[in-house]
Amino acid sequence: MHASQGRSAGLGLALASAFAFGGSGVAAKPLIEAGLDPLHVVWLRVAGAALVMLPVAWRHRDLLRRKPGLLTGFGLLAVAGVQAFYFASISRIPVGVALLVEYLAPALVLGWVRFVQRRPVTRAAALGVVLAVGGLACVVQVWSGLSFDLLGLLLALAAACCQVGYFVLSDQGADEAEPADPLGVIAYGLLIGALVLTVIARPWGMDTSVLAGRADLGGSSVPAWALLGWIVLIATVLAYVTGVVSVRRLSPQVAGVVACLEAVVATVLAWVLLGEHLDAPQLAGGALVLVGAFIAQSTAPRSSPEEPVAGSDGAGLPAGHEGQLSGGRTTP
Repeated sequence: MHASQGRSAGLGLALASAFAFGGSGVAAKPLIEAGLDPLHVVWLRVAGAALVMLPVAWRHRDLLRRKPGLLTGFGLLAVAGVQAFYFASISRIPVGVALLVEYLAPALVLGWVRFVQRRPVTRAAALGVVLAVGGLACVVQVWSGLSFDLLGLLLALAAACCQVGYFVLSDQGADEAEPADPLGVIAYGLLIGALVLTVIARPWGMDTSVLAGRADLGGSSVPAWALLGWIVLIATVLAYVTGVVSVRRLSPQVAGVVACLEAVVATVLAWVLLGEHLDAPQLAGGALVLVGAFIAQSTAPRSSPEEPVAGSDGAGLPAGHEGQLSGGRTTP
């Protein structure tokens, strides 16, 4: 009974995390359109969440000594890199399209395994890559000469590449007897990401008057500060924490499947609230991207001498499909 209740609670938390993450782009885009630079929105999100997570960082301060490389990589790639490129991309292309491009990350990891590490991959893993790439071709409508802004697509792809870098980094030492606590990694990743973004975004030049005004959310005027509060507290802090706790109650694979709803949530919210409609071929392509990402994730094992063939044991990506380090996600 208790195990069943624990799984039910874990499933609920995983769903909450997917919904929270899925709403970040929808809340951020009106702020960008109201006049805030995408990098400034990213800085506000990361710096605000870092302040909230300061007590967690203090509790896990030993990680600074034990895992400096992992914390730096998480801050630079999973936080600063992914968020900056994602927010820059949604300023040019629809939210749903940007997020679906990021779901190429598991397929790109398999490319790293096959062509850089020179390890063979299974047919199932290769199928996942083919489905993801084929689905993305439908999403961006290659038959019409790329109907979306090319720079926006490249920025979204850069966000996916940042995820790959973190996947590869987090796989180093993943089998240690005392792995890093994911909440601690998230807290320090946000702090490091905030420091890096402070140098890059230069927030002292931000137009703060935008935050005191209102932004247009699908034809409705809403307070800009309310959208920012949602991005920081719900789409970042709550999303990360519920994601971590859900994986502790579920398996990473099950949590990864639920996390695929993030792209669905983001697409539906962007459709309803921002009027960003996707046609039938794009929706079908999006489904293929998610299926391919799931197959690629569930067939890419951790690097290990005992596992010479990628995809032979059904393990997840180094940190789970969406950048989880036992639940610590990297996607928006």
